[in-house]
Amino acid sequence: MLAGLRGWGRVATIPTMPEPSLRAPVAIPIHPGSASAEFIDEAQHALFDFHGVSSKNAVDVRLKKSVNKATLHQYTQRQAIMPDLPDPEGLRTLAGDIKQHAIENLDYYLDQLKANVERNGGHVHFAATAEDARRIILDIARKANCTRVIKSKSMASEEIELAHTMEHMGMDVVETDLGEFIVQIGKDKPSHIVAPIIHLDTAQIAEMFSKHFGTPYNDDPKSLADQARLHLRDKFRHADLGMTGGNFLVAETGHICVVENEGNARQSITTPKVLVSLVGIEKVVPRLADLAVMLKLLARSATGQAMTIYTSIFGGPKKPGEKDGPEQFHLVLLDNGRSEILASEEYRETLRCIRCGACLNACPVYRKIGGHAYGYVYSGPIGALITPLFKGLGNYKDLPQASSLCGACYEACPVKINIPKHLINLRRDIVKQHINSRPERFVYRAWAKSLKSPLLYAMSCMFQKWDLRRRAKGSGWVKKLPSVAAGWTQIRDMPAPARKTFHQMWKKRR
Repeated sequence: MLAGLRGWGRVATIPTMPEPSLRAPVAIPIHPGSASAEFIDEAQHALFDFHGVSSKNAVDVRLKKSVNKATLHQYTQRQAIMPDLPDPEGLRTLAGDIKQHAIENLDYYLDQLKANVERNGGHVHFAATAEDARRIILDIARKANCTRVIKSKSMASEEIELAHTMEHMGMDVVETDLGEFIVQIGKDKPSHIVAPIIHLDTAQIAEMFSKHFGTPYNDDPKSLADQARLHLRDKFRHADLGMTGGNFLVAETGHICVVENEGNARQSITTPKVLVSLVGIEKVVPRLADLAVMLKLLARSATGQAMTIYTSIFGGPKKPGEKDGPEQFHLVLLDNGRSEILASEEYRETLRCIRCGACLNACPVYRKIGGHAYGYVYSGPIGALITPLFKGLGNYKDLPQASSLCGACYEACPVKINIPKHLINLRRDIVKQHINSRPERFVYRAWAKSLKSPLLYAMSCMFQKWDLRRRAKGSGWVKKLPSVAAGWTQIRDMPAPARKTFHQMWKKRR
């Protein structure tokens, strides 16, 4: 994989490293009757229906209340704490520059990272695809005779359906992050990059716990947390394989940084005999000094905290004389479409993302429809952008349209990814590649023509006003619009336009 990255970096001299040896990808067999097998099969073959799911979620009052309450809380917390930094805008610019430099020179820094992880006693594996990553991790577990897995929160592992694959192969796998644990027992999917159960309220969680554990219904949050803690403590005690993701990879030292608030990731790092960290290749930062910049912004952007409660920096097996830590450490670096984005100068900036979820909290569209409507692991504005890049624009052509282009996501992003600009570029690509339908292209061409001509614009406005008032006759509300405009009345009625337009009233006043 490193050979494939060469040529994109600006570094003049790049140390040569042997190409990692990867066998041909092995497909995971799907056997009928297994819940995990059904989940994997559904995930691989399900058709994405943004309009159907978003329309359903937009009228789900319970869902909207849960999502809106949580996102607004995190958004306002971020707004309140960011001014505590001496120069928040300058720090965001610096963080964006650091990440951009790292991805522009990714081949060099991956070489450096690999050399330093191995110097620390760890092993580095390169996974070009999701199948490669699953095979590598399952091989590590098989060779070490590991069957009991404790797993901390990891978006990369969600991306490759790792937990479900391990369960299908007969391993005892438990998500140890409380939100991810609830997702796991509910056979659900995360709805938010940082807060996976943002779409659920306490009563729904209490029902889930009662059903899973066979205990009486109890909706006291502390009691629910205690119940999960008691269950997970036993899992920590007997696990032989720990799985983590990684918020950042420090090339200078060969260390992985994981941030969290529960302590479960630190348990996953220190308790089992074998530790595997699955991390996307874009998570590299050059130096520890750069990591300090990122940590100042990550928690503030995600949850409105100055720092997360736990910040773990690790990168190898335990040393002689140390009591805690794994006997083996493996770092699996995941590509899975990232190098294709890296090859595109236009969209390369999107690899800056540090998965803080700030853009989700700021987005008025996400607040109304939740994360499941986006059809993939990554939701919200960043999901609307990177999901089509990862999975194909033709498969997710609706996502670039799922934005008001208000710019709130850009203002919230700690590394200044210009999400609205890239969404507009994706919309352009949809038109250029003729991914949208012929009637849709005709309507938008006609609309564009009318906007260029004052006469045509005035005539179209008069016709629209007449048509809308005709449809609203009697009740004063337009309940249904045809074809291309149907989305406007899909989940709410539209008020009839006024008899006189603002322009008419203004002209009369003058």
